[in-house]
Amino acid sequence: MKVQGLPPPRILSIAGSDSSGGAGIQADVKTITMLGGYAMTAITAVTAQNSIGVQGITPLEGEFVAAQIRSCIDDIGVDAIKIGMLQNADIISHVAAVLEGLSGDLPVILDPVMVATSGARLLESDAIDVMRARLFPLATMLTPNLPELELLSGRKLRDTSLAREAAQELATAHGCAVLAKGGHTGDEEKEGAQVIDLLQMADGSMASFTDARIYSRNTHGTGCTLSAAIATLLGHGQNVEHSVRLARQFVREAIWKAPDFGSGAGPLGHQAVRLAGEH
Repeated sequence: MKVQGLPPPRILSIAGSDSSGGAGIQADVKTITMLGGYAMTAITAVTAQNSIGVQGITPLEGEFVAAQIRSCIDDIGVDAIKIGMLQNADIISHVAAVLEGLSGDLPVILDPVMVATSGARLLESDAIDVMRARLFPLATMLTPNLPELELLSGRKLRDTSLAREAAQELATAHGCAVLAKGGHTGDEEKEGAQVIDLLQMADGSMASFTDARIYSRNTHGTGCTLSAAIATLLGHGQNVEHSVRLARQFVREAIWKAPDFGSGAGPLGHQAVRLAGEH
């Protein structure tokens, strides 16, 4: 996706590094590049992980994460920001302090990464309230999956109507859009054959996106990829709903074209994706 005659949008990913290349910073850079953006990074943590799980996490100091952000913005500039794994309250506070000084109309996509698919905790429990207080008000959009939305709402969300209600409460409380991702829906009899994502806007308007579920083991990094894609498309000037629609298409194509690496949840095939209308 390229706009002739215009420079690429500058997209900053603030997230953790995935040593196996499937998620986090690595997935974000691939996504941003494939969608015609210029990728910059502020690494929050270094992980030892692969398709099987997370073997180790070493967070960086919050002050150094903030220094990375300032280095990018002060020189290159930025058109949109994606935030992923933050790990602890120190990092969250330093990230928030930098972003609070930026323009209010800068798109900020916050993927509230809390627990890896393998079960490894990626956000310390005492950091959730800090994230809610400091970063949610700065976000243009939150992109929680169902377990994250349940954690944030404090209740079980057994069906789509309950998920929609929780997303609306979150959007209203923080004045941002909420994309409630339905990939973890487990009710096979009613909705399991479909993935239903709900986009709730702060003004009360809502859109839903429904696709047939892709049964594949190669889903490592889908959330990272989706949020990075949305940030990039917003950086291109697309509106929120269309950015979500195109970003979902990108993720689905990347699942279909996965290289089938690893023995667990394999990485996506970012490099093979071509969206409709591209040349």
